[in-house]
Amino acid sequence: MYFTRCTGLFTAVVLAALVLFTLAAGCTGTETNPTAGETVTITDGFGRAVAVPSSPESVVCSGSGCLRYLVYLQGQDLVIGVDDIEKREQAIEGRPYALAHGSQFKDLPLIGEFRGKDDPEKIIGIGPDIIFKTGSTGTAYGTSAAEADKLQGRTGIPVVAFAYGSPRNDAEKAEMYTGLRVMGETLGKEDRAEEVIAYIEATVADLEARTADIPEAEQKEAYVGGVSSAGAHGIISTEPAYPPFLWVNARNAAAGLGTAHADVAKEALVDWDPEYLFIDVGTIQTESDGAIGELKNDPALQGLSAAKEGRVYGVLPYNFYSANYETTLADAYFIGKTLYPDRFADIDPEEKADEIYTFFLGKPVFADLNSQYRDLGFAKIPL
Repeated sequence: MYFTRCTGLFTAVVLAALVLFTLAAGCTGTETNPTAGETVTITDGFGRAVAVPSSPESVVCSGSGCLRYLVYLQGQDLVIGVDDIEKREQAIEGRPYALAHGSQFKDLPLIGEFRGKDDPEKIIGIGPDIIFKTGSTGTAYGTSAAEADKLQGRTGIPVVAFAYGSPRNDAEKAEMYTGLRVMGETLGKEDRAEEVIAYIEATVADLEARTADIPEAEQKEAYVGGVSSAGAHGIISTEPAYPPFLWVNARNAAAGLGTAHADVAKEALVDWDPEYLFIDVGTIQTESDGAIGELKNDPALQGLSAAKEGRVYGVLPYNFYSANYETTLADAYFIGKTLYPDRFADIDPEEKADEIYTFFLGKPVFADLNSQYRDLGFAKIPL
């Protein structure tokens, strides 16, 4: 009887110990990813229903600007493969996100060529949980639902696609915000996506409020030339809907040419004779310093009032592998300070630029970026 009683007690102790061990194992994280295998369905920017892992741990980004948005959302540590532009050693690096984080991208495996020319076999070999894909609508580098479906079919990996958008009009701004929100929802970074959108809205509202009451007759007329677009260009390259001019109530001399990038006739520029000239300093990558060389050497352009009277200023290029919108915002403060110094008396454009870069990218990169362009940005250009 004594033996039976002891055996029962021993069995009870063992069972209790097993229960405690099981509970302890659960508390100490033996199951490293309890949501492994679980999926959620999100609707991407093209209205596609895509089943994605509920807690993605790895991604790749395809298309101009896609990785930039991931950095905006503080998701760069999830990247496990990149396109070839991220691995290049470039004489001039005009992408602030690459200046801030490029060192962690250069040694990652290759997923294909830049501008969305993916290599499905390479992507399969890397094995990300999700592929993000974007491009600017209406350009040769845009993307579509059909392209996303094709890539998803060839890789067997969920493809979340969206249009890149821009802040220059309401329709393109809606695309931009949709892209940020879709990426945020996919990664569980919805709060950061809303924070980025709110920051853009608040910054634009601040710019607009500073000059909102300036009568149209007193608004300064300006022209931006040498605008980068799939590479560097000369003086005739411009943006008729240049966002910084819109935000600070400057009259764009080229405003009548629509909303897309445009090349103007040099004769038209001479005829407009704008009061201020802003030069995208990315132009120095062309022969003879591009627009700057033209202003120095072309007799017709030398006659422009702004050139003769010293009102030519450098702005940082915002188009470099699609648009760097943090630079667009930074340029706007410099332009506002230049045109309406009393309205921007509290602003140091370089300090403001670093505030903006730090919010979007986590690092203040103004000096590093400007040094790529001989420190011509945010300065008067001597002719």
